[in-house]
Amino acid sequence: MTLPARHLQKGRPVDGQSLLENVSLPAAVIFDAALTHNIAWMQHFADDHGAQIAPHGKTTMTPALFRRQLDAGAWGITLATAVQCAAAFEHGVTRLLMANQLVGRPNMAIVADLVARGADYCCLVDSVASVEALNACFGERHLTLQVLVELGVPGGRCGVRNDAELKTLVDAVAAAPALALCGIEGYEGLIGGEHTVDKVRSYGQRLVDTMRTLRSAGAFAERTPIITAAGSQWFDLVAEAFDRSDLRDHCTPILRPGCYVVHDHRSYRDAMAEVKARHPELKGELEPALAVFAHVQSLPEPGLAVVAMGKRDISVDPDLPVPLQLHRSGEAARPLTGCSTRKVMDQHAMMVIPEDIELRIGDVVSFGASHPCLTFDKWRQVLLVDDDLQVLEAMPTFF
Repeated sequence: MTLPARHLQKGRPVDGQSLLENVSLPAAVIFDAALTHNIAWMQHFADDHGAQIAPHGKTTMTPALFRRQLDAGAWGITLATAVQCAAAFEHGVTRLLMANQLVGRPNMAIVADLVARGADYCCLVDSVASVEALNACFGERHLTLQVLVELGVPGGRCGVRNDAELKTLVDAVAAAPALALCGIEGYEGLIGGEHTVDKVRSYGQRLVDTMRTLRSAGAFAERTPIITAAGSQWFDLVAEAFDRSDLRDHCTPILRPGCYVVHDHRSYRDAMAEVKARHPELKGELEPALAVFAHVQSLPEPGLAVVAMGKRDISVDPDLPVPLQLHRSGEAARPLTGCSTRKVMDQHAMMVIPEDIELRIGDVVSFGASHPCLTFDKWRQVLLVDDDLQVLEAMPTFF
């Protein structure tokens, strides 16, 4: 039986079908061993730093992965939109940290319904206008909305930029009866330029200092307010900043990496190397777990293979796909050393091959991606496989 990778029915048994022989390619594939390792590694890292972890679900939007992360000890799941929160809640995720502003009455209505149904939800605010709109909407429903103040950085994304804006915002939340201030949030991923590490550390300290100031002033509705930041690049630096006894005893430090769950073959691979360089005492590291498998469909000229996979199947931003291995049924996989992707079109990838690599029409090539978010969102399903490329589970996505 051939399994069409894009249209597998939810919950359809796969019975150990062979990826190479029984699945219509291209297909997005997750290796079970690496996935299990990554979830355990990051959970252990957070535990060692006295922090909770709320993995960013927008990376995968795959409830089967959310469940694995929660079962491993995750505090909750981070999402980016009201619709994503609704999808996660419908699949059993009850603690939702929306690391974004909630704007627009229809989006507020979605969240209000979730809160009314028992969701433990919080979102971000950075303006009086947003506070007033949220207060009006949730007040009409006689609901309380938990919010986090967002601290931004110059040239960054959302968030208050200075102490005056912060005070004005905190006062506005205090005056809004339908809102409850339950912590502060930040995002360090857009900090760059010279001395980036020092800037990220400084930002982490700013978050900590702000938490201490607001807590001393009695600004929070919660006795154990949340302090949260950390994407998948600088999580170690944020964890260092949050690893303080007063935060652990009186607050809930939460890290929010998302891409770690499958890691990648370039950008986050390089980031992991930098983490290891900063912390040589760390045991092990994250491993790439996601690949896209596709057939060689044409060998039109020497040194060129056209693979039946394109922009609709794999991320091309910020880097082109990385050729990993050649796969033939019944044979051991072979590394594609020296191969590279020259260009990617909608449904075709142009792969440069050296003279010592012998390819045939119908061969299967696996590719790694840089930044897994932009690969997951191209698929209705991702396939979990073992080391022998036997399909263990078809996991639906909900973008």
